[in-house]
Amino acid sequence: MKKQFIFITSLFFSILFLNAQVLEHAAPEAVGMSSKRLDRITDRFEQYIEQGQLPGTVTIIARKGKIVYFEALGNSDVEEGKKMGTDAIFRIASQTKAIISVAIMMLQEEGTLLIQDPLSKYIPEFKNSTVAVKDNSKEGYKIVAAERPITLRDLLTHTAGISYGGGAAATLWKEAEIQGWYFAHRDEPILETVKRIAQLPQEEQPGKRFVYGYNTDILGAVIEIASGMPLDKFIQSKILDPMGMKDTHFYLPIAKKERLATVYNQRDNKLIRAPKSGGMQGQGLYVNGPRKSFSGGAGLLSTATDYAKFLQMMLNNGVYNNHRFLSRTSVELMTTNHLASVEFPWTGGTGFGLGFSLVTDLGAFAKPSSVGEYGWGGAYHSSYWVNPKEELVVVYFTQVIPISNVNDHDTLRALVYQSLID
Repeated sequence: MKKQFIFITSLFFSILFLNAQVLEHAAPEAVGMSSKRLDRITDRFEQYIEQGQLPGTVTIIARKGKIVYFEALGNSDVEEGKKMGTDAIFRIASQTKAIISVAIMMLQEEGTLLIQDPLSKYIPEFKNSTVAVKDNSKEGYKIVAAERPITLRDLLTHTAGISYGGGAAATLWKEAEIQGWYFAHRDEPILETVKRIAQLPQEEQPGKRFVYGYNTDILGAVIEIASGMPLDKFIQSKILDPMGMKDTHFYLPIAKKERLATVYNQRDNKLIRAPKSGGMQGQGLYVNGPRKSFSGGAGLLSTATDYAKFLQMMLNNGVYNNHRFLSRTSVELMTTNHLASVEFPWTGGTGFGLGFSLVTDLGAFAKPSSVGEYGWGGAYHSSYWVNPKEELVVVYFTQVIPISNVNDHDTLRALVYQSLID
């Protein structure tokens, strides 16, 4: 009887713990943040919008599992005067990568694969990978054999040497019509595109340099092969449905098309509505496209609410909505710097884990943060970060590509951290 009581008590507290991990709203002061100071975010971002630098934004800030700031500002469609809603759906581009990286780790936890596995175990076309090396020949490069096999870990850390079709042999990638991160127009399954990527010379030898490119798209194809399921079905059944991410899709259901935020281009410091289709700098074929290519690197659409749930799961060490997605040890592995002697190319004091950049040196990073904070962003100018030390989740969505000379990301960071008062 005593053992039964202990078991039931343990089960009760386990359920209570899991339920406590679901995001809920709370007064900022209840979790050590200032309401008055958070208002500065609204004031500043309304200025960006009034000045024509941003069309509209949605921002969520959560601390200790409580949403303390959730604001939609500006317009989702400027020309039509359509106000931005908190349920607006955005093209999240490279924010897809984190979800796919979690899926790979889930397969490792199931014993289906290991991240040390060679990529060729799943996609044999990569067995004889090549690299384009610059030289003084007429072509400007020579093609050599890869010095070692590409591994799944190389792909997770962007050290496989695989770019978005650049490098010395960029002309070959252009001829193959494989350049850039946009996949929604492709009338073929992702695996077919990935097999053609395997036949092209890569930009760098595996393990030598951080090269941002098709790594996570390739991992999406690996998921299909290893799991025996189409990527969209795997993500839906294993992550989106259990997490309650009901508005996250590779291609938007027609019934939700009115909620899709409009893309804008910045031209001569002014916002111009992006072309109706137009690939990477257009509206994209996320509603009326072929719906065949599931891009693990940049294909998902989502809401700020959905993405905040995903990040809270990571902050909760793998738990959300009464469901364990990952073990604590997998989350720790994903949010540890894996670059070692490889230099992160864009920001000081930064490393890279398995799907996330992370702050490794606060002084070199030189922005408000904490060592161990991790995050990434998307091509349409969205961004996010998770700070385990401060128990903080931040999601920031807008839709502008290209964009320059707008310091909204750093401003948001400064205004979020100045709001901490405990």
